Amino acid sequence: MEITVQELHQKLQAGDDIVFIDVREPWEYEEFNLGATLIPVGDIMNRMWELEDNKTAEIVVHCRSGARSGMAQSILLANGFEHVSNVQGGIMAWQEAYGNEKP
Repeated sequence: MEITVQELHQKLQAGDDIVFIDVREPWEYEEFNLGATLIPVGDIMNRMWELEDNKTAEIVVHCRSGARSGMAQSILLANGFEHVSNVQGGIMAWQEAYGNEKP
């Protein structure tokens, strides 16, 4: 499942109960982030235990453009996580829509 940055913005503004994960690299996160938990896609397998309590929670993953978060989404779904959404266009789409506004 994919969600748009507008849908993500609405969820964050409303304070929806989501598990929000940024799968970019630490240097990208430092440049600009939306306050998500940083788990680089290369680390997702080794850090999946951190998410174990969220198998049935709504999880939203994002990256710079949507490609790496798509990989993370596939990994999580294959490992029993039920509700994982990928943000279409990632940070690039967010900045196009909202500039450097943070949720």
